[in-house]
Amino acid sequence: MPTPRPLSPQELYNQCDPESFSFASTKDLDGKIKISGQERAREAIRFGIGMKHNGFNIFALGPAGTGKQTTLEQHLRDTASREAVPEDWCYVYNFETMRQPRAISMPAGKACAFRHDMENLIEGLLTVIPGAFSSEEYQEQEKDIKEQLNEKQASEIDALEKKAAEKNIALIRTPSGFAFAPIRKGEVLNAEEFMRLKPEEKEIIEKEISSLKESMQSIMMQVPKWQRATQEKLKELNQQVAAFAVKPLFAEQKTKYQDYKAIAEYLDEVEKDVVEHFDQFFDKESASQQMPLMPGQGKNAGSRRFNHYRINVAIDNSRTEGAPVIYEDKPSIQNLVGDIEHLAQMGTLVTDFTLIKPGALHRANGGYLILDARRLLLEPLAYEALKKAIRTRQIRIESLAQLYGMASTVSLDPEPIPLQTKIILLGERRLYYLLSSQDPDFNELFKVAADFDDEMERNQDSHLSYAGFISSIVNREKLKHLDRYAVARMIEYGSRLSGDSKKLSTHIQSITDLVNESDYYAKQNNHDLITRQDVQQAIDARRYRAGRIPGKIEDAILQNTILIDTESEKVGQINGLSVYMLGNQSFGKPSRITTRIKMGKGEVIDIEREVDMGGPIHSKGVMILAGFLGGRFGEEQPLSLSATLVFEQSYGGVEGDSASSAELYALLSAISGKPIKQCLAVTGSVNQYGEVQAIGGVNEKIEGFFDLCKQRGLTGKQGVLIPASNTRNLMLRNDVVEAVEEQNFFIYPVTHIDEGIEILTGVSAGERLEDGSYPEGTINGLAVEQLKSMTEKQKQLSENTNNKNPEES
Repeated sequence: MPTPRPLSPQELYNQCDPESFSFASTKDLDGKIKISGQERAREAIRFGIGMKHNGFNIFALGPAGTGKQTTLEQHLRDTASREAVPEDWCYVYNFETMRQPRAISMPAGKACAFRHDMENLIEGLLTVIPGAFSSEEYQEQEKDIKEQLNEKQASEIDALEKKAAEKNIALIRTPSGFAFAPIRKGEVLNAEEFMRLKPEEKEIIEKEISSLKESMQSIMMQVPKWQRATQEKLKELNQQVAAFAVKPLFAEQKTKYQDYKAIAEYLDEVEKDVVEHFDQFFDKESASQQMPLMPGQGKNAGSRRFNHYRINVAIDNSRTEGAPVIYEDKPSIQNLVGDIEHLAQMGTLVTDFTLIKPGALHRANGGYLILDARRLLLEPLAYEALKKAIRTRQIRIESLAQLYGMASTVSLDPEPIPLQTKIILLGERRLYYLLSSQDPDFNELFKVAADFDDEMERNQDSHLSYAGFISSIVNREKLKHLDRYAVARMIEYGSRLSGDSKKLSTHIQSITDLVNESDYYAKQNNHDLITRQDVQQAIDARRYRAGRIPGKIEDAILQNTILIDTESEKVGQINGLSVYMLGNQSFGKPSRITTRIKMGKGEVIDIEREVDMGGPIHSKGVMILAGFLGGRFGEEQPLSLSATLVFEQSYGGVEGDSASSAELYALLSAISGKPIKQCLAVTGSVNQYGEVQAIGGVNEKIEGFFDLCKQRGLTGKQGVLIPASNTRNLMLRNDVVEAVEEQNFFIYPVTHIDEGIEILTGVSAGERLEDGSYPEGTINGLAVEQLKSMTEKQKQLSENTNNKNPEES
C-alpha cells in the first residue's frame, strides 16, 4: 500500500483572495444585510408567513447567535410593509354589566381620536349641564312645581282650619307640628278654662277635636304622595332640561361616528346615562375621588366619577406602517395577554376598565409576534396562556390574583378581542424536539419548522454576504470600517468557526464580537481602517486571554510532570490527541496511550472502562479494535493474547472514539514488536475493516501537538496523522502553515490503518498473499508470527497441565 504524501501548505488553509472584492473597504457597501445561505429556513419562513390557516405558526430552530431573529425580522418587515394596518381596539364601560367591559374596534388611528373626543365631551358636559340648570327658565319651572306642592298643602290646611273655626276650634301651628284648641269669644281657652267647662260641653269639644285630628292625619298621609309626585315632575323636568342641554354635544359625536355601529350604540348608552345621572356634573370633586392620570387623559381625568365615560385605548395603530412586527423580550403572562391593574384606595384595592393593560398579543394583533421559546417556558403559565390564545383565536385578559384566589377584591372580565396574529418562536433544536415529543398541543399550533443551519457554503456570494453583514455591524455600532484584507481575514475566521474550509459559520454573534474587538485594536494602533493585522491581533489576544489552562498543561508536559515523548521510538506507545472545551474556547493536547499484551483468549481490555472512567463511545471504539484484530489475524487460528489499553495520566475520564486508530496502532506495535516514532501524533477513529474515519476538532488537535513540538524545538521529523476525510476541515494557524512550508512539520492524510502504521514505524504493513499469509518482516507478518508463537506456548502449557499424574490432578 503506497504511503500517503504529506499535505501541502495550500491544503492546510483555504485563503480568501482580497482582490476578488470590488470594494476597497466596507465603507463602499450600503450597510444592508444581504442574507446568503439558509435557503431551507427562508423557504419555511416564506411558507409560514403565507399560510393564513390556523396552526401554521413558526418555530425557528437552530443554535443561538445564528441570526434567526435578524433573518425573521427582515422577512417579516418586508412582508408586513405591504400589508394593511390593523384596526385599533379600545375598552369602554359596560352600562349593563359593569364587570364586563366592552371591546370596540375601529380603523387605525381612530381610537385615540375617539378618546380625545370623549374627553372633550366630558369637558363640555361640565359646562353645559350646570349652565342649563342655572337658567331663569329652569328656575321658574322648578319654582312652579315646588309652589304647586306648597299650594296644595296650604289649601288642604286652610280648608281644615275653616272647618275647625266653624266649630269654634283653632288650628295652632307649633314647632313640633299642628295642634287644636277650643275658642270662646275669639280667644283660645287655656287648660284651666277648659277644665271649668261643663262635662257635656267638654265631651263635645273633645269629639270635634278628635275628628279634626283624623282629618289632619289624613292630610299628612297625603303629603309624601304629593312630594313624590312633585319629585317625579322635577325629575322629568330635570331630564328634559339635561337631554335638551346635552343633545347638541352628542349629536355632533354621533354624526362624526355614524359609520361605526358599535360607537354609535355606545354613545346612545352614554347619553342615556348622562341624562339619568346629570347631577354628578354638579358635585365638587373631593380628594377621595381622585385617581392617578392614565397616559393620554385630559385634565378632568383624575375624577373617578367620570371614568365610565372614558376610553381605554388598548391598541393604537395610528403610527403603524403596515402590519406590526413585535418582539417581546420578557414574555410573562402579563406582558403577553395583558393585565388588570389595581390601585390602593382607602385601604383596599380598586380597579375599573381604565386600568386594563394590553399585552404583546394586543400590540401584534393583525401582524407578527416573535418570542424566545426558552424565556417563554421560564415564565410561569405564559406558555399555556399563549397556547390558549392561539387555540381559541382570542385574547382574554384575566387577573392572576383573582384567578388563583390571591386577592378577594372584585375584578373585571373584559370582553375578549379576536386574535389574528402569526406567532414565531425562536429556540434551540433540542428545545423544539423536546416540545414536539412531549407537548401534545405543540405540533397542532406550530406546524412550520424553520431550521437554521449553523454553516453555509463558502463561495463568492457568501463572501459578499459576509462583507455586507460586517458593514451593517460597523454602521450600527459606529465602528471603524474594514479594508478588503480585513474582510478576507474575517471570512477565513468564519471558515475556522465552521470547522470546514469549504463552509462559513452562520454564528453571527461571534463575527460581531470579533469586529468589535478588531475595532479596539485598530484604535490602539491608530489605524483609519481596520486592517488584517488588527483582526489577527484580536484573534491572537482572544486566544491568549483563554490560554491559562492550556499553558498550565503545556508547562506540565515540558517539566515532565505529564509524560509525553516527542523524540524516541517506543513499542506499544503512541501519542493520541484530544480536545478540551472550556466555555466557548477549545484547545487540543497530546495524551500518551500505551498497551501491553500477554497470553490470553483474544480480549482487548479497556482499563478506562474497567474503572468506569471511559464513556460508551470510547468503549465501543475499543471493542471495534477487537473486531479488527479478530478479522485480520483470527481467521486461521484463535487469538491467544490478552491486551490492555490505557490513557496514561488521565484522571478525568475519557469519551469519544477519535483515539481508536491510535490505540490500534499501539496494539499492532506491541504485537509486531516494532517501535512507533514518538515524534508523530495520531487522531482518527477506525472501523472493523481498518478504515480511518473522520473526527472533530482536527485543527485544535494539530495545533496542540504543534505547540508542544515548537516549545521543544522543531526537528523536521514531527507531524500528525489525520483522517484523509478531515483534510477539508483544515484551517490551521499561520505559524503551523509556515512550519509545514519550511518542512519542519508534517501532516499526513491517512485512509487506512496500514498506511498509518507504515508512517509510524517505517516498516511496511504487508499485504495478504494468495495463501493467506503476509510477507516476512512486515508489520502484519511479524504480528502473525508473534500470535502463532503465543498460541504454541499456550498450547504447550495446556498439554503440560493435562499430562500431570493423577495424584497431582
